Amino acid sequence: MTTPLNERRIANAIRVLAMDAVQQANSGHPGAPMGMADIADVVWREFLNHNPTNPQWANRDRFVLSNGHGSMLQYALLHLTGYDLSLEDLKQFRQLHSKTPGHPELGYAPGVETTTGPLGQGIANAVGFALAEKTLAAQFNKDELKVVDHYTYTFLGDGCLMEGISHEACSLAGTLGLGKLIAYYDDNGISIDGEVEGWFSDDTEKRFQAYGWQVLHVDGHNQEEIRQATVTAKQETQKPTLIVCKTVIGLGSPNKQGKESSHGAPLGADEITLTREALGWLESEAFTIPQDIYDQWDAKEKGKNAESAWNAVFAQYKAQYPTEAEELLRRLNGDLPQNFIEKADAFIAETIEKAESIASRKASQNTLQAFGPQLPELLGGSADLAGSNLTLWKGCEGVQDNPAGNYVYYGVREFGMTAIANGVALHGGFVPYVATFLMFMEYARNAVRMSALMKQRVIHVYTHDSIGLGEDGPTHQPIEQIASLRNTPNLNTWRPADTVETAVAWKASLLRQNGPSALILSRQNLPFQTRTSAQVENVAKGGYLLAEEKGALKAIIIATGSEVDIAMQAYAQLDGVRVVSMPCAEVFMQQDAAYREAVLPVHIRARVAVEAAHADYWWKFVGLDGKVIGMTTYGESAPAKALFEHFGITVNAVIDAIKDMTA
Repeated sequence: MTTPLNERRIANAIRVLAMDAVQQANSGHPGAPMGMADIADVVWREFLNHNPTNPQWANRDRFVLSNGHGSMLQYALLHLTGYDLSLEDLKQFRQLHSKTPGHPELGYAPGVETTTGPLGQGIANAVGFALAEKTLAAQFNKDELKVVDHYTYTFLGDGCLMEGISHEACSLAGTLGLGKLIAYYDDNGISIDGEVEGWFSDDTEKRFQAYGWQVLHVDGHNQEEIRQATVTAKQETQKPTLIVCKTVIGLGSPNKQGKESSHGAPLGADEITLTREALGWLESEAFTIPQDIYDQWDAKEKGKNAESAWNAVFAQYKAQYPTEAEELLRRLNGDLPQNFIEKADAFIAETIEKAESIASRKASQNTLQAFGPQLPELLGGSADLAGSNLTLWKGCEGVQDNPAGNYVYYGVREFGMTAIANGVALHGGFVPYVATFLMFMEYARNAVRMSALMKQRVIHVYTHDSIGLGEDGPTHQPIEQIASLRNTPNLNTWRPADTVETAVAWKASLLRQNGPSALILSRQNLPFQTRTSAQVENVAKGGYLLAEEKGALKAIIIATGSEVDIAMQAYAQLDGVRVVSMPCAEVFMQQDAAYREAVLPVHIRARVAVEAAHADYWWKFVGLDGKVIGMTTYGESAPAKALFEHFGITVNAVIDAIKDMTA
């Protein structure tokens, strides 16, 4: 039995705001908000623990709209419940610089927890939120005082479930027993192309039961069924819950409900008039919500009371466990320990003294071993390659065995892993790092982009960085991947040349709070490079003068990673040449013009860049008069030394290029 129309008046406020905003913008998706309004009504008014007057309250429930094309559903909810999102903001839906962009975007409207739009990533983010909540709770809660205790609610649609990332993330969520994750599946059977049964005939219930989820079914327009299912979901503490909600897309539209025509286009003025009549909505003017409806939705007082109750619990916690309370607040604020920089610098000094010639992946592990004990907020993980990525350090403990652990065995789930890590970072309290081979970053590419778009401190560790990995061949040898990462706005991509640059790269990545970093690491050993103290300090500037020219400056060699040693060997045989190590081009370009000029004088046009990756990236540094020694094809299966010779990435090639330009 569905809820009678006259009992839907509160939920209908969502429907009219969604159709009005989409109509005014002449763009958008009214169908999902109209179809999910009854579900949203129950979840947001009866279950969601949040405070519209303080959207960042630490113990709030998290809400994720994974089917982000239905963004007006979330905007309507935020407006109605009392967030700082006005009717005027809704009228500016999809307009330049508005707080209501076409898909939910982090940092625009208060109360939006994550950027969603690429289908499937929202549910993966939600898994990350739930993982962070469970782990943080295990690390800080006491039997009598639970200061981390909240749920993650997420809405998702057919498109999210068709995307492969939903399998990766939801499978792991079941394995980890994330019992405080509750997902509502908008089972309306419609996508842009029409009825999905022609291309999506999965048995969703059995699929999620196989993952280890609790699966419930409701009429998505029967609020009592939705209410009881949510209660049942909260009673199940060992399994995440999927509530399959059978809905009608665009519910209320006489001629378009249940059809793809309501999915991704305005209903039209005439249809909106008919819809108002069908819904029994008496207000004919767009964006008009009666005060009694606002009164039913307003969550400000309830939210303030919920936060006040939590504050009282936290005050008790702070009195009994002052050290833990201070540590929790530090981590939630995203601050590193006060002495971190001092200790990191001490480790870098030790690294200089040891002067080890080891693979940068091993140097990375050594750095983690040094930094890890200082940083309880680190939550690491690898896509089944921990023994190759060297992401495990001696203090690692898997969350599978201990919920209070600090390491996630993600399995072969590169995309899911990365999107989950985004959710962990968004939740707060952790600095996640995740790892795979650089080549298989491609599986995670869109989630890497999302971490950069959302300015989240996620550290992406990528090993086996070039043809130098050798015999595994072209399927495993990255060529274009480094350039792709470097071309991603707000992502800092580090390719260190030795142990010192690796330690500095880790330090810089951990200190960075406004975006992610990628660490590109070698399988093969890399010779240690001797530096002055000033040079060591300049590593953090992304590019620096590693070897000063002998005599008058005539040419510059720019190199990264394993190819820095090739540059240094060539330098030893040349006069008038300097070597610039460029571990992070993005950070180098952020330096002031005077520093960049000091490193790469504009008047020196004889420049050679050498990197065992796609050559095209480097033309902007060497100019049309310069030369790039790199890759323009895929690799081959052979030992690394033979491959460098075969592809002409050699000391002699660098020397010949310099001589050609300076003859």
